[in-house]
Parts: sequence; structure tokens; C-alpha cells
Amino acid sequence: MEKDWARTLDAVGPRLKHLRLRRDITLTALAAETGISISTLSRLEAGLRRPTLEQLLPLARAYGVTIDDLVDAPPTGDPRINLRPVATGDGSTVLPLTRRPGGIQAYKFVLPAGADDREPELRTHEGYDWVYVLNGTLRLVLGEHNLILQAGEAAEFDTRTPHWFGATSAGPVEFLSLIGRQGERAHLRAAPPG
Repeated sequence: MEKDWARTLDAVGPRLKHLRLRRDITLTALAAETGISISTLSRLEAGLRRPTLEQLLPLARAYGVTIDDLVDAPPTGDPRINLRPVATGDGSTVLPLTRRPGGIQAYKFVLPAGADDREPELRTHEGYDWVYVLNGTLRLVLGEHNLILQAGEAAEFDTRTPHWFGATSAGPVEFLSLIGRQGERAHLRAAPPG
């Protein structure tokens, strides 16, 4: 049993690094947020040091995950996902629907009503995206195309094509998105870029 616990703690480092990179935060910024020194954070991520409970608590809080998620605790047999909404700072909310790192991730986006004449900021990144509108009207700008998707409609595209999502002035929109690993950083931000 003790060997299993030691193996679990040894595997925390790569998860910590993955979470930090996914959040697009530096070790310096994470140190300021958690009160853990940069050198300790670096050693934890490299697996040169095992984390203590006093270190796991602020790290879990900073990443918005549970300690069980940080240490990859064995499943309890309960299949429910502990949904933790992420507010993006512009009134949007992102709900991660999957919790396994790597591979395709599923998200529910809730965007507030927008302006129909809003100038979109097109983005590109490696990967592939699939969206399905649950409620409302989604404006999808995809290259030169300005598409309006209604509830029940879906779209899929290569994310190397410049693209942007937004709600129309008709009201908020809720949609599901399946995003490949490369697309996570482009779509999930804890705060607007500044």
C-alpha cells in the first residue's frame, strides 16, 4: 500500500506541469499566486520532490481542481463528473465535461448575448473542432464565412482555418465543443488576454 502511495505522489509532477502549461501561466506567476517558491515548484514539476499536503492545497486551488485530480486518486465508482465552471472575464462560462488529460476534451460554453456587428478576433491553432448548439444562436466566423447556427445544428472544421465564436444580439448561446489537445489553450482562458 505504501508503494502505491509513493508511486501516486511521484506521478504528480507531470500533472502539475500539464495544468500550468494548459493554464498558460509561468512559474513566477504561479509562485506569486500560491506562495510556493519558484524553485520548489520547478522541483515538484520535474519529479525531484514529492508534494506535501500544504503544497497540494494551494496548487489545487490555483488550478481549480480537487486534490484527488492532482494526485490522480483512484475512482470511487461514482461516474459523476465534478463540474467546475470557469468564468472567462467577458461574461462567458466554460464547463469542462471531461477530466482525463490528453486526447479529445469536451466542453460546454455559455456565451452572453453579443452585438451582431461585433468585429471578431479570429484565431488559428493546430487541431480540429466540433461544435453543437444546444440553445440560442451561435455566430461562427470561419475564414471568409460568417455562419449562423441554431439549436440542433453542428459544425466541424480544421482549426488552422481562422475562426471565432460568439452569440448574436438575439440572446445568450449554449454549445458543446469537442476540442483536440492542441486547441485547449486557444479556447480556455481564466481571464481575457492582457
